[in-house]
Amino acid sequence: MNAMWRLQVAFCTVSVLSLSSAGESKARSCSEVRQAYKAKGFSLLNVPLQEISGEHLRVCPQGYTCCTSEMEEKLNQQSKLEFESMVEESSRQMRTTFISRHKKFDEFFLELLDNSEKSLNSMFTRTYGKLYMQNSEVFQDLFTELKRYYTGGNVNLEEMLNDFWSRLLERMFQLLNSQYHFTDDYLECIGKIADVLKPFGDVPRRLKVQVTKAFIAARTFVQGLMVGREVANRVAKVNVAPACVRALTKMLYCPYCRGMAGLKPCHNYCHNVMRGCLANQADLDSEWNLFIDAMLLVANRLEGPDNIEAVIDPVDIKISEAIITMQENSMQVSAKVFQECGQPKPSGLSRSTRGIDILSSRFRPYTPEQRPTSAAGTSLERMRVVWRTMQQSVNEIKERLEESKRFWSKLPDDICSEELTQPDEEQCWNSHTKGRYFPEVVKEGLTNQINNPEVDVDITRPDTLIRQQIMALRVMTNKLKNAYNGNDIYFQDSSDEGSSSGSGSGCTDSCTTELIFVGTEAPVIGTDRSDERAAAAAAGKSLSRGPSTLLVMSALTLLLWATQTQLR
Repeated sequence: MNAMWRLQVAFCTVSVLSLSSAGESKARSCSEVRQAYKAKGFSLLNVPLQEISGEHLRVCPQGYTCCTSEMEEKLNQQSKLEFESMVEESSRQMRTTFISRHKKFDEFFLELLDNSEKSLNSMFTRTYGKLYMQNSEVFQDLFTELKRYYTGGNVNLEEMLNDFWSRLLERMFQLLNSQYHFTDDYLECIGKIADVLKPFGDVPRRLKVQVTKAFIAARTFVQGLMVGREVANRVAKVNVAPACVRALTKMLYCPYCRGMAGLKPCHNYCHNVMRGCLANQADLDSEWNLFIDAMLLVANRLEGPDNIEAVIDPVDIKISEAIITMQENSMQVSAKVFQECGQPKPSGLSRSTRGIDILSSRFRPYTPEQRPTSAAGTSLERMRVVWRTMQQSVNEIKERLEESKRFWSKLPDDICSEELTQPDEEQCWNSHTKGRYFPEVVKEGLTNQINNPEVDVDITRPDTLIRQQIMALRVMTNKLKNAYNGNDIYFQDSSDEGSSSGSGSGCTDSCTTELIFVGTEAPVIGTDRSDERAAAAAAGKSLSRGPSTLLVMSALTLLLWATQTQLR
């Protein structure tokens, strides 16, 4: 009887286990996984209907699984693509800021410079007529060289401005003394004593100070926008190491293989994976923050006394003042020249020719009440409108720059948002199953990844591309700091008021991060677009249309306005 009872119990136990096994078999259906796998765009061919043994898996846990080797490999590739997309998408707004603001500044400076040149041409044509047109190349060359300075030509601003005043002196001296014949040697002698003569008064010195400060600050700021854009674009194209791909696959798609396709990773688990995969990007952060601080400094400079304000008094007025000064002192200037360079030979022409008569029609700057309402006045008003718009843009970009600080170290936080992770610590994927994730979150940066439990990071091999971008930022930051102080990094000069001039490495569309750099840092050679001009320092060269002429114009207008305010 006892034996019979035991047999019945055993039979019932087997029956229960059989039913339980059938229940488990039904719970392990791969239908949810198949649906999610198909939604990713993959074929369901050879995808299991129910779990199979997982000894073939290389990344995911090898228990019963819904994944074949082929599925695991495809999910491995999918993880890499999705991670690249996440990084690019997270940095899109910040990169767009640099792209759009650079374009606005480019257009702004170009318009300012063009208006300045047109204003000078219009005013001098009305005032001096044919005499100006016969000598207009002197003034055209001034604007051409200013543009060339910005667009990368080997132009020393101070020397270029000195050359302009020397040429103007030669032309005017001959017109004022047309009864004499001057040889090339004689004109060269005049040029050598120009500093002593000071035929144009203090205008050349003030113009030099204002032009160099304005051009250096404005050009360098726009170059900074280009460098920021290029660095962000390159770093956003992340180099995904094999160890990172494995960790990403384990975090994003191993739940598929375990039959839990809808299960999101735990928040801290995601942080460890992302900090391991983005360790090198985080190391960019300190240099990036210094670069942003330097950009903000120069932005403040553009808003301060050295800004490109409304161009109330364009370059033409300053040059006209210089011409008037020489007219008023023509007798003294001529006497000094004859004393130093000798008595020239007569030309056979009388001094009262048309040239001196025209020069005698003095041009006086307008008072605010006398501003013309003609095309010239309209152009001036247009420049005021452009400047007001630009002031708003400067304020906007300062806000955006401030927001971009610590961007690279915060990138894992941005990616591991609630959209990707599960905030409920008990209902998330912890790398093995559903449940709490216990390991601590490691700190950001390459050296801290030695203890990362999820990503095997070789801390002895920093990413070469990231190191190049760090150097690019370092050189650009140094250039920005020099620009803030009114110094061009190319030609350090001890000229008055701390200004200096320099050879430009301005940018046409394609300059970026290589700089001819006079300092303690050695420039880094870019890795990926060797045929394009560089504008900042180190790290490849690829840019779309650079700020070209506009900067020139901005600086030019700036210098004009500043001169006028000083005179007042």
